[in-house]
Parts: sequence; structure tokens; C-alpha cells
Amino acid sequence: MKAFDEFKKFISRGNVMDLAVGVIMGTAFTKIVTSLVENIITPILSVITGKVNIADLSVTVTDELVIPYGLFLQAIIDFLLIAISVFAIVKLINKAKAKFEKKAEEEKAEEAPAPTKEEELLTEIRDLLKKN
Repeated sequence: MKAFDEFKKFISRGNVMDLAVGVIMGTAFTKIVTSLVENIITPILSVITGKVNIADLSVTVTDELVIPYGLFLQAIIDFLLIAISVFAIVKLINKAKAKFEKKAEEEKAEEAPAPTKEEELLTEIRDLLKKN
């Protein structure tokens, strides 16, 4: 029973749950980006390259050896789009987080009570004692 309790403690940690959510969101996001590439970007590239589908590009070395390099190019495009999208999202999140933190600091500074007369006098006494 001890192993089960340890596993329960491990799985309920925040970082494990965050990782699980990240994997699920990443999978869903990959589907969106793949659809973007296949349904929007690839047709546009096909028009630019003369109706050639990048995924269909290949080199025939012999009758038995065909190298489909177009699939590799398509995978690179997918990767770059996913990386750019994730970068943009992280950048937006960090910008929003910094904005909220700055606002919270400003509110905290406004909420700080003004020092009382006694605190001001004690501060002056402290400063005088430091000088002497």
C-alpha cells in the first residue's frame, strides 16, 4: 500500500499535472498547425511553385529507389510553423504576465500606508545615529 500512496503523491504534484495538460494542449495545437499547413500554406506554395505539392516532390535514383524529400520539407515547414506559433504565444503570455505584475506592484505601492509621525521621527533618529 505504501507504493500506491507514493504514486498518488507523485501524480498529484502540480508539475506532473502541468506536464500532462501541456502534452494534451500540444497535441491539439499540432493538429491546428498541421491543418494550417495542409489546407492554407501548402496550396499557396503550390500556386507559387506552379501547382506543385511540396509533399509530392521526390528524386528517383533507380526504379527501386525513390527519395521522397518533399515529405521532409513538409515536416520542416510544420516544425517551423509550430515553433513560431509557440514562440508567439509564449511571448504574448510573458508580456501579459509582466503587465499584470507591474499593475499589481503599482496597486501595492498605492496601498502602502504613509509613515506615521512616530515612524518619521524614528527614521530621522536612526539616520542621525548612523552619522555619529
